[in-house]
Parts: sequence; C-alpha cells; structure tokens
Amino acid sequence: MSVSQPSDPVDDSVDVALFRRAVGRFATGVTVVSTFVDGHHHAMTANAFASVSLEPPLVLVCVENDARFHDAVLDRGEWGVSVLDDTARGTADWLATPGRPLIGQLDRVPHHIGPITGAALVDAALATLECRTVSLHQAGDHVIVVGRVVGASLAPDGQGPLLYHRSGYRTLP
Repeated sequence: MSVSQPSDPVDDSVDVALFRRAVGRFATGVTVVSTFVDGHHHAMTANAFASVSLEPPLVLVCVENDARFHDAVLDRGEWGVSVLDDTARGTADWLATPGRPLIGQLDRVPHHIGPITGAALVDAALATLECRTVSLHQAGDHVIVVGRVVGASLAPDGQGPLLYHRSGYRTLP
C-alpha cells in the first residue's frame, strides 16, 4: 500500500507550544489502537481518532511516524480500536508511556482478542471496532491510517467515556 505525499505548502509556521495548547482545548475521546504482528501485540493510546464515513464504514487514526506502533500497523493492515470508558485511565496512561516493553505490555490490561483481526481489544471499553487499512496519508510527523470497519461491538450501558482535554484526562459528571 502506498502512502500519498502532500504538496509542500508555504511555510506559515505557528508557534508549536501555542498550537499544542490551542488544539488541547478540543475535547476528545480516548482510544487504544492495537494490532498483532510477528507474534506480538502492539498497542498505543490515541485520541486522534475519528469516524470518516458510514457508507462504507470508515474510521481514521493518526500514528506518529517514529512510534513503534507505526511499522506494526502498516505491516499488518488490520487493527482494533477500543473506545475507553471512564475506568480505563490507568490503561490509557500505560499505553501512552514511551519506552514501555513490547513483550508483555498487555499483561496488566484486561483484554480479549478480536475474532476477525486478532487484535487485542480492551475490556474497559464502551465500544470496539476491528478494521482493515484501506489508505494511508502522510501528514507531517504522522501518518493518517484509514480503515474499513469489519467488526463492531458495544458494551452494556453504564460507564461514561474517558475524555482528554487540556492535556489531562476528564470524565463526565
């Protein structure tokens, strides 16, 4: 699968710290994205996730080019998304920790294996999706991975969402 390259825009740079604070004002849900490749589960916390299309069902996740997860998800082409509930802050923190070990990284995370993709799906999730990559788009220091949803499940109602706002986790009252 090829990665499309954007054209080089005019350099109208904004201060990176200001940009980070500005986009941090946009509240997002928190997800764990996972894949299974070369006998190992790879997972990462992501809040750069969105629904793209209903027909066909498409979602996207943005993955940092330097992240260990980057090569794994590009190699495998199948992945899972767990939309975390408000009890999963510890999971979100752990899977966002740089340098955590690959082998055994999910030992402390209650999860199950997706029946379609074999990706690890977090138990403390409001919903899970299984996806197959349909396109990749290089965007700055990240790649936008677009996937067709091939499986979905919902947890019973009861828990609220885990949110991320102003560089911290939040929950609804």
